[in-house]
Amino acid sequence: MTGEHALREALRAVIDPELGDNIVDLGMVPSLRMDPAGNVVVEVALTVAGCPLRAQIERDVRIRLENQPGVTSVEIRTTEMDRRSKEALMARARWKARESAPPTMVPDSARVLAIGSGKGGVGKSSIAVNLAVALARRGLTIGLLDADIWGFSVPRLLGLQGEIEARKGKMVPLERRMGDGRLRVLSMGFLADEERAIMWRGLILNRAVQQFLEDAHWGDLDYLLIDLPPGTGDVQMGLARMLPRTELLIVTTPQLTAQRVAARAADMARRGYLRVAGVIENMSDFTCEHGTTYALFGSGGGERLATDVGVPLVGRIPLHPALAAGGDAGMPVAAGDGELAAQFSALAGRILADIAPLIETSSCSARMLEQLERALPASAASPAGAGAETSQPS
Repeated sequence: MTGEHALREALRAVIDPELGDNIVDLGMVPSLRMDPAGNVVVEVALTVAGCPLRAQIERDVRIRLENQPGVTSVEIRTTEMDRRSKEALMARARWKARESAPPTMVPDSARVLAIGSGKGGVGKSSIAVNLAVALARRGLTIGLLDADIWGFSVPRLLGLQGEIEARKGKMVPLERRMGDGRLRVLSMGFLADEERAIMWRGLILNRAVQQFLEDAHWGDLDYLLIDLPPGTGDVQMGLARMLPRTELLIVTTPQLTAQRVAARAADMARRGYLRVAGVIENMSDFTCEHGTTYALFGSGGGERLATDVGVPLVGRIPLHPALAAGGDAGMPVAAGDGELAAQFSALAGRILADIAPLIETSSCSARMLEQLERALPASAASPAGAGAETSQPS
C-alpha cells in the first residue's frame, strides 16, 4: 500500500456525523498529496463553505493523518463542492439512508451520542446519567435512552419511577426538569421487574432498542444520549444500522488492560461507520481528605486510548465515593454543587463547544440535500441517475 493510498484509507475513519458515512466515500477528499519529506496537503470539499461542522471535520482529518507513519506535517485546504459532486454525494447519502436506516422519532437536529465501553464495571452508566444531567442544566432538552436492556440502571441512578404512558400508540418518555432544561428518559426499567432477569437474545434485544427509537414521542431534542451495554454485541451493531449518525464516546478506566479492551469498542464503531467522538477516563486519581492523591487504578489509560484511536481525551472524572453514593440514592452528583458537579459541567461544556456542538440543520448538509433534491429530477437524485449502473453508488 503506497503512502498516499494508506493516508486516504486512514481518512475512512473520519465520519460526517450528519450523513453517517466516511468523507472518502462521500467524495469529500478530491486530492491528497505527500512529498518525500512527509509533508501532506489534503483538500477537503465541504457541502457548504460555511458549514458549522467544518472545524470538527478538519480536526478529525488532522488527527487521523498526523498519527500515520512518515507524516511530518499536515496542511488542510477546505473548498466547497461543485454541483456535480453534490449530486453524487446526495445520491450516496440517500442510498445509504434508504438501505441502512429506518425512520425514527429522533429529530434530525439532535446530536446522538452513545456512551460505550469495552467491558462492564467502568462506570459507563454513571457517566451517561451525569453527563445528561449536566447538559440539561445548561438549559437544553436532553433525551436519555437506556439501551442496556439486560443491565438497565438508569432509572435507579436518576431516582425515577413510574409507568410509561402511551400517546397515539407511542411511548412517552418520563421527564424531569433540570434547572432551565429538560431530561427525557426511556428505559427497560420502566417496563420490567427490576428483580427478574431479562433473558432475551440478539433479535429481540435489537427490536426493543428499535421500539425506543421508532415508537416514542421524543419531541424536540438538543442531544440524545444512549447508554449502551458493555462490549461489542448485538445492540451496538443494531444501533449502527438503525441510527447511523450516532457518535460514540468511549468510557475507560486508567489501567492498561481496560484501555486495550475499550479499543475494541472504537474498532467496532468504525467498522459500522460511526464516528468516535472522544474518550472519557473514569475513576482517575483518588484524593483523600488530607489532600494526598493516589492512582489506585493506574494512570494514563484514557490518554493512551485517545492517542491510539486518534480522538480527543474529553475529560477525566476522579474516583470519588460521592459518585457511587449519589447513584445509589437516585441523586446524580451533576444535579448538585461541589467538585464532581463542576467536573461534569466542564465535561458538558467541552462537548458543547468542541466535541459535538449543536448542529444548525438549516446551514449545512441537511439543507443542501433538501434543496438539491427539490431542484433535481427524480432520476438524477438516485444512484442510477448519478451515472451508476448498480444499486449502490461508488
